[in-house]
Amino acid sequence: MKKFFYIVMLLLVSVLVKAEDIAVYPSHWFTDMQYNNVQLILKGSDTAFWRYRFTITYPGVQKLRSHRFSNGKYVGLDISISKEAKPGDVKIVGVYNGKTIELIWKLKPRRAGRNTIFAQGVTSKDFIYLIMPDRFSNGDPSNDQFNNLYDISSNRKDVLLRHGGDLKGVQNHLSYLKDLGVSTVWMTPVIENNMPLNKESAGMMSGYHGYWFTDHYKVDPRLGGNQTYRELSDALHANGMKLIQDAVYNHIGSHHWIAQEPPSPDWINRWNSYTGSNHRDEAIFGKYASAKDKQQMLDGWFVPHLPDVNQRNPFVANFLIQHAIWSTEEFGVDGWRVDTYKYCDEAFLNKINDALLKEYPRLTIFGEAWTNTVTGSAYFTRNNMNVPFKHNAEGVTDFPLNAGIMATLNQPFGWTEGANKLYMTLAQDILYQQPLSNCIFLDNHDMDRFYSVAGENMNKFKQGIGLLLTLRGIPQMYYGTEILMKNFKNPSDAMVRLDFPGGFDGDAVNKFNKTGRTAQEQEAFDFVRTLALFRKKSTALTTGKTMQFLPADGLYVYFRYDDRQTIMCIVNTSDTKKQVVLADYAERTKGFTKAVDIFSGKNYGEAIELPAQGLMIVELTK
Repeated sequence: MKKFFYIVMLLLVSVLVKAEDIAVYPSHWFTDMQYNNVQLILKGSDTAFWRYRFTITYPGVQKLRSHRFSNGKYVGLDISISKEAKPGDVKIVGVYNGKTIELIWKLKPRRAGRNTIFAQGVTSKDFIYLIMPDRFSNGDPSNDQFNNLYDISSNRKDVLLRHGGDLKGVQNHLSYLKDLGVSTVWMTPVIENNMPLNKESAGMMSGYHGYWFTDHYKVDPRLGGNQTYRELSDALHANGMKLIQDAVYNHIGSHHWIAQEPPSPDWINRWNSYTGSNHRDEAIFGKYASAKDKQQMLDGWFVPHLPDVNQRNPFVANFLIQHAIWSTEEFGVDGWRVDTYKYCDEAFLNKINDALLKEYPRLTIFGEAWTNTVTGSAYFTRNNMNVPFKHNAEGVTDFPLNAGIMATLNQPFGWTEGANKLYMTLAQDILYQQPLSNCIFLDNHDMDRFYSVAGENMNKFKQGIGLLLTLRGIPQMYYGTEILMKNFKNPSDAMVRLDFPGGFDGDAVNKFNKTGRTAQEQEAFDFVRTLALFRKKSTALTTGKTMQFLPADGLYVYFRYDDRQTIMCIVNTSDTKKQVVLADYAERTKGFTKAVDIFSGKNYGEAIELPAQGLMIVELTK
């Protein structure tokens, strides 16, 4: 009787703490995952939170252990989810000093179509279109501003502020992208950036670009939120297209909870005074590099408002790995582009890649390694070099190849200049295990726009597009290139991130439609579209081998070929016309009698004449 009375009294004095005061990361998980030991981070509202003792009662879910942190607001829970666990509401109960917390943590069923509808991977058969959602199209003006966020600005007249573009705007124009020949959409990050304006060199700037994360498990409401992102992913897949998500492991925004109230100080790489990265990848792999330089490269901060995350901390590593897996499943991601790849802890990068590929074997991962050399580029992917650390990423963003293309278009021809630089760069593909997995490009959101770099010269524009869509690798085009959007990064990056004309109410012209384009813009659009659609059906251009011949007097000839098809690509970078005799390239032309221009359909016999600054792409036939 006394025991019964004691239990009743305990129940009477127990206080139920509001569950909404507790945050749980990851926000939910999925049944039937290979990654079934999940580490939960629970964040309370006071420093006594660590005193709670948590239990889980749910069939197939078992609590393995708890973790305490120096910041008493956090508790870590390692849980195991068995294969027999069913979708449902997992109740997590915490008790301390007469108080009780009851949390509901959901187990969801897996997304249908793994490896076939989503997580398909992005390969050299694809054509990627890079979009900055805030600057592409405003599909839902109701989400332009939120008064409960730090940055409530939305002003299209200021290039440093938000403009209102969103995920619905991207979805509204999938037919435009599909018509252009695009197979894959990569957007700059869509994760919440709840940051105030921050001072950069050009002035007070918003996080419109998406690289200032503040909550990994929320899609920014100004872009439409989690549900709108799921809808965009579903729409892409329904159209036979793919989705690449932009990851940032290296840093977070200064208003992220990890930065504001880290579970322990070592979640962030800290210095006695602000120390920026030296940005020199050679300090990581260089044979004679110093440990000091390497540490500053990896642990130095990108800018003062982007704290550098310590991936050597196992809790941080688990947090990032689980988020990547969660995002792939939750949103139906097909591939990952990893921002600031070379700044991350190397062992961590291999670990997160392994975890993703174990769960999604066909998923594609390529790192943004903005390096100065082919050696540096190859180092950060699967390579053929004898180096102490071996990276396992499938590919990288191929900056050396970009430099070779720009040299071909803009440098006078020389022993190591002009087309010879591109030839020399491709010759170094011996360093890569699989150069076809590299993402190749003419520009992106961090670079001067290609049409401006090409001197607004239509011949050079066509040569660049021709190289992009016929060289080995996965081609990526920056939004608006097809309609000759231009500008240099002067005075800031924002100048190469202007709005797509026609994507916003009140635009004077709509260049999503043919009627809104000038004759020259339509010529550029048609050129991209024709070549992209041809490439989509070309086995030689997508998965074939490459053979290049030494450039001579500004003339560069290379072939893409396989057992079914041979494509001959000719670039004349000189100011005089050139005659190309097919017999001079007998290694690849022998046995063929015709060369058919893929644009005009014109047939050529023994010789082809190219105008100055000309481009010719022909299919050889017998």
